[in-house]
Amino acid sequence: MTTVLAIDAGTTGVRTRAVFADGRPSISSYREFPQYFPQPGWVEHDAEEIWSAVLETLRDVISRVTDIAAIGITNQRETVVAWNTSTGRAYAKAIVWQDRRTASMCESLASSLPLVRKTTGLVLDPYFSGTKAAWLLQHGVPDTADLAIGTIDSWLIWKLTGGASFVTDSTNASRTMLFDINTMSWSSEMCTLLGVPMHALAQVLPSSGHFGSTSVEGLPTGIAITGVAGDQQAALFGQACFDIGMAKNTYGTGSFVLLNIGSKCPPPTDGMLTTVAWDLGDGSPTYALEGSIFVTGAAVQWLRDGLGIIETSAEIGPLAQSVTDTGGVYVVPAFTGLGSPWWDPHARGTIVGITRGTTRAHIARAVVESMVFQTRDAIDAMTQASGVPLAELRVDGGACVMDFMLQHQANELAVPVLRPIDTESTALGAAFLAGLAVGVWPSLESIGQTWRLDARFEPGAMSGNYAQWTRAVQRSLRWDTD
Repeated sequence: MTTVLAIDAGTTGVRTRAVFADGRPSISSYREFPQYFPQPGWVEHDAEEIWSAVLETLRDVISRVTDIAAIGITNQRETVVAWNTSTGRAYAKAIVWQDRRTASMCESLASSLPLVRKTTGLVLDPYFSGTKAAWLLQHGVPDTADLAIGTIDSWLIWKLTGGASFVTDSTNASRTMLFDINTMSWSSEMCTLLGVPMHALAQVLPSSGHFGSTSVEGLPTGIAITGVAGDQQAALFGQACFDIGMAKNTYGTGSFVLLNIGSKCPPPTDGMLTTVAWDLGDGSPTYALEGSIFVTGAAVQWLRDGLGIIETSAEIGPLAQSVTDTGGVYVVPAFTGLGSPWWDPHARGTIVGITRGTTRAHIARAVVESMVFQTRDAIDAMTQASGVPLAELRVDGGACVMDFMLQHQANELAVPVLRPIDTESTALGAAFLAGLAVGVWPSLESIGQTWRLDARFEPGAMSGNYAQWTRAVQRSLRWDTD
């Protein structure tokens, strides 16, 4: 069997994709689902609406393919859902990775930062799942024997298997602030610190292996689920960044830079996250340094839906290119705080440098340039702290269609930027992990041979605007404080 299905459960929608081992063009189906913003800084999803989107897209793709070998799942990370395993219903809306409601909780735990850094490789920030789970337990979710608290992958696997499998993989677990990345197991210390019961957490499995089989009305029974990874780790795998020093950036709702640092878990690195890149079940997980940028593509959505500057996201590139520069305007899209390397949940969005001559084109270009500068912020911190030089950057995600943006990125980083022909790297990574487990692709080398270059952007002169960008960032920091 040569068809692998990949479920890509993202932040704003679900895509199911059929990936063929013989290289035929993929077949895919996409459904959006609603976003909920009940209070400033709060972001929620309805887990049942995500599940409905998964079912719809799976049924659509399955109706058009044959010879299905396995299913892989990749998902928005850090988002938490709590449900009752007896009734199958979620207790409340899922708290999304962008949500900032637990900022004060994180501040109250500041004395535990050394434990958090050493154990989990993360920082104390509301971005991660642990404080979200704690908040749910403090606000009405009962700690009972039938409580399940998990990330979106574990929710979907539980639903797909008819409740037979309550599992997750090590990449998703490593984003919860409850997982010890040194021992590759749930941390009793972190669970005690945050008040999250270990009995409510999923079994952690390697990223490539058997997670269960489909057993749900409306889908074929018995399709094996054999690959799972958080979306950014899946993208690193899908970009075939299998060697130490290889890196990728995904320009999605946010942007996430991952650098392969090999099988040795390093000590905590200032401003950066250490995360499990993947675990192939061979007893030697691969680790990555990560720079997490919360808002890039979401800023384009804001121009469209919030300000009405554009009607469709596709307009952003041509509009930004209609001016030669930003006219001195800088947009810091800290709508939900700032991630790497600042880690400030109280930062807020800032526009500086506006004059009477500022137009919507200048603001659009400033938003595009914010993607470039935020990526440089993260990569500069990552390479300086790790001592691992960046030779090139492989890119994917919706915004990477903008050639002028990628050229600007190459200029600012002073390294080549490479865009593959297939830029849906998250789904590819999930498919590769699933296919690897069942022999569709026999080795990492065979997966690497599928990577094909679309465009290469060689570095030119830097813009000279980075210093002004950092001044704008400083004005956004610690804004939302009493």
